[in-house]
Amino acid sequence: MPARVDAVSMLQGLALGLLFTTAAARISATRTRAMPGGLSLFRVVTMRGDLLVGLARQDIPGGGTGPEADRLAGRIAAEGQVTAWRYVIRRGTDGAMRLVARDRVCLLRQDVLMLEPHEPALPVLPPPSP
Repeated sequence: MPARVDAVSMLQGLALGLLFTTAAARISATRTRAMPGGLSLFRVVTMRGDLLVGLARQDIPGGGTGPEADRLAGRIAAEGQVTAWRYVIRRGTDGAMRLVARDRVCLLRQDVLMLEPHEPALPVLPPPSP
């Protein structure tokens, strides 16, 4: 009986290892996808709902050593507001789905409940030039 239990445990361990390896490969594949022009995307939760916003990396303060989300949250807290591009999913002329900049939005300190980095699964188009 112990030999059967060991075989079952070994098969469960192999299945679990395969599951983690597949998940890690998917995560690393999405993280290596380059976004245009040094763009960083963030999911912002407000009282009204969620927004997907994009900021140029030079607009995020570089003085800190922490993650971009922490530095952006610090900037919102210090300045009281940040202007960013709102991104939405649109279908391109070729029929493929992609993230495109829709309009400029202002994130106010009192409205932002949560801010987290967003790793897109779709291609991202750069915002229009001014």
